[in-house]
Amino acid sequence: MSAEPGAPATQLAFFYVPVTDARARVVLEDLEREYDTRYGDLLTEPAAAEITRYPPESFGPPHGAFVVLERDGEVVAGGAFMRLDDDTAELKRIWTHPDHRRRGLSRLIVTELEAEAARRGYRRVFLTTGPRQPEAVGLYRSAGYSDAVWPDDGELVGFAFEKALAAAPR
Repeated sequence: MSAEPGAPATQLAFFYVPVTDARARVVLEDLEREYDTRYGDLLTEPAAAEITRYPPESFGPPHGAFVVLERDGEVVAGGAFMRLDDDTAELKRIWTHPDHRRRGLSRLIVTELEAEAARRGYRRVFLTTGPRQPEAVGLYRSAGYSDAVWPDDGELVGFAFEKALAAAPR
């Protein structure tokens, strides 16, 4: 993918990595900072507890995935999904580096995760986002997500969304 004519070419590339990979740590560490900044006054425990809430294997094969998007070797966006039930993947940890926001990178992450979830046999994706993330709400609504209901499990949820997935080509 390139920038404007005459601008230096940039290379965007997706990489599926384990949660323990250094590139995933870039995503998770900045998400922790972001959650503390936005929700510190609402959280009963540090954001690190939310970031490490699920075991690392939740975001690995065969039921989950963690993807990072690199631009010219720098991690600029990332996200993951895990199994919610046999038909549903739950998107988690959608993130874009603060210096690279408002460029459509989170949409690329969401689209890539939806495609990977469909390849893994999921027919639906689900996600939640906090009440202080209006840009995330806008992203999901513009990407075709509809409002959903999420049972209270102690997670700070402002909005829940779902979307049916097209079957992956065989």
